Amino acid sequence: MRIKVINPNTTESMTRKIGEAARAAAAIGTKIVACNPAGGPVSIEGHYDEAVSVLGLLDEVRKGEAEAMDGYVVACFGDPGLLACREVARGPVLGIAEAAMHAAAFVATGFSIVTTLARTRVIAAELVERYGMTRFCRAIRATDLPVLDLEREGSEARRSVLDECKRAVAEDGAGAIVLGCAGMADLTAEVQKAIGVPVIDGVAAAVKFVEALVGMGLQTSKVGDLAWPLPKTYTGALAHMAPAPATRRSPSSSARRRGRHEA
Repeated sequence: MRIKVINPNTTESMTRKIGEAARAAAAIGTKIVACNPAGGPVSIEGHYDEAVSVLGLLDEVRKGEAEAMDGYVVACFGDPGLLACREVARGPVLGIAEAAMHAAAFVATGFSIVTTLARTRVIAAELVERYGMTRFCRAIRATDLPVLDLEREGSEARRSVLDECKRAVAEDGAGAIVLGCAGMADLTAEVQKAIGVPVIDGVAAAVKFVEALVGMGLQTSKVGDLAWPLPKTYTGALAHMAPAPATRRSPSSSARRRGRHEA
């Protein structure tokens, strides 16, 4: 099984961290391909960053289809472009926020999200509602850390995240913590040991859910709104992203078998 884990920002150190977390979670025989777009924002900290990042993200999914990937993980807590990615992918595509919230709801009756900048709380709140998690989510807490502080040695990022997680347990009555940034993927074990409740990293959760879906033989539905994009001409700098006819999108079954055997 081959899973492409895409960091939608362009910070390679974060991509490496995300790849390590994904490989640690993956089963024997699952090959993780961690990548980020060649162009776009170095961090995603608002609606504009998300919107700009989606084009590079979609390009990576389109490449993954040519590479016969079995599934995808969108490794940004805003789950940017998730439905668009599902339109152009054959296999399952999971966002880390959706995966983490569902995982938390499996192990606790209530969870709090601990994220980075306060301005991103509205994005997380919209996802909580969209995913039907309102009755589970106790609070969305912000550390007010810029995302890239999580990559900077000597920063207070780890301490700030841990302190906010402790407050979430004490003040919100949270039975689990959802880490609200892919850049926190390496903090899971440390925070869980310190606070004594389940701590969910969405990268690991999404990888395991993709493995389960692929193992069940499930792919993205191509009926209705997730059907392949309608083929048409795109103009200007985006001409290369024009949707191709469905007959040109599907690698041969032998190519897919080769991809699985390579894992």
